[in-house]
Amino acid sequence: MSVETEAPSASEYIVHHLTHWQNKPQTEIVDFSVFNLDSIFFTTLLGVLGCFLLWMGARKATSGVPGRFQAAVEIMLEMVDNQAKSIVHNATSRKLVGPLALTVFVWIFMLNAMDLLPLDFLPLLWQNVSGDHHAFLRVVPTADLSVTMGLSVSVLFICLYYNIKIKGLGGWGHELISAPFGSVKLSKNPLTWIGFILLSTVNVAEQLISFVAKTVSHGMRLFGNMYAGELVFMLIALLGGSWALSFEPGSLALLGLHIVAGWFWAVFHIIIILLQAFVFMMLTLVYIGQAHDAH
Repeated sequence: MSVETEAPSASEYIVHHLTHWQNKPQTEIVDFSVFNLDSIFFTTLLGVLGCFLLWMGARKATSGVPGRFQAAVEIMLEMVDNQAKSIVHNATSRKLVGPLALTVFVWIFMLNAMDLLPLDFLPLLWQNVSGDHHAFLRVVPTADLSVTMGLSVSVLFICLYYNIKIKGLGGWGHELISAPFGSVKLSKNPLTWIGFILLSTVNVAEQLISFVAKTVSHGMRLFGNMYAGELVFMLIALLGGSWALSFEPGSLALLGLHIVAGWFWAVFHIIIILLQAFVFMMLTLVYIGQAHDAH
């Protein structure tokens, strides 16, 4: 069989790299019994690794002239702490919110940085280890919608927690029916009761839409950027594959384009992965800060 026959087409190559290693095949659009095992593995591994690196930075911290690693950690800590102080004004809450923001920033940055690894390195390694040359493996957890939406839903639960903790269950319940459009003061006039019910319904609907919209956009923004970045890396990899499978002298241009485009996109992508981690952290702080504000 010829090399051309054995090699997958461009569409097959992309589909293979976009398919997760799962506990069972997914047959429906939404199926919570299906787990993307690769996303779970890399998310857990990088979470533990991130905590270990921060622990090492704290363990080796000295009061004298800091080393490069300690200086980098201190700069990052100061940046996150300043952002937390400027957004969340409750000092008690910041004892949890500050470390939470730092964890979110470091964790998501490391998840995003998996996109900088050679595209076929870990999938081919996994195929050789598992003995299945058709095994699937996706190594960028933030290009998995279930991961990014899981993170954003977790932020939603934290916001609900602070809404109740800061305002009390009754205070938050009153806010749900009176913000943002206000409420009607009740009296013996039945029209005030009708107005109160109508306006309260509108307020509750607006609040629910706001919570849902913020949560969906929070997760979709990170997913969309990382998914698009992953696709660009695949297209660049196909340039190299086209050169490898071509025997024409002019195909060297494909190799040059593959190297140049890959280098430029990797450099540009470093900014993207850092920016997306920062944006997700900032939105987390903003949403938690809004949970502290009374309306």
